[in-house]
Parts: sequence; C-alpha cells; structure tokens
Amino acid sequence: MTTTTSFEPAELTAADRCDRCGARAYVRVMLPVGELLFCAHHAREHADSYREIATHIQDETAKLYSEN
Repeated sequence: MTTTTSFEPAELTAADRCDRCGARAYVRVMLPVGELLFCAHHAREHADSYREIATHIQDETAKLYSEN
C-alpha cells in the first residue's frame, strides 16, 4: 500500500526574508534540493529561471495589496 501526502508549505511571515536582498519574502520556490525565498521584486526578476526547475511555487504577493 502506498500513501502519498500533499505537502503545503507554511504561510510566509514577516520573519521570512528574501535570499537576494533581505526584504520580506512573498514567494517561496520549492526546488528538488531545497527552497528559495524572494521578495516580490526579485520573484518577478527571476521567474523565468525558477519556473523551469521549481517543484512548487508559493506566491503570496497578493498580501502586498491586502495588508494596508
């Protein structure tokens, strides 16, 4: 018998920081060997590259508009 579970990463918080610049992360890119966190700016800048290799992309950029 095989059991598969769907992994859903935890919601990003203010403690999660962009791996490029240290700003608040709004995008988590799951890779076969780890993860990368990006602010909205760097997520847009590098999207073409990580979309090719990501196993899951958690995009919470909508928070930028709902937190005001």
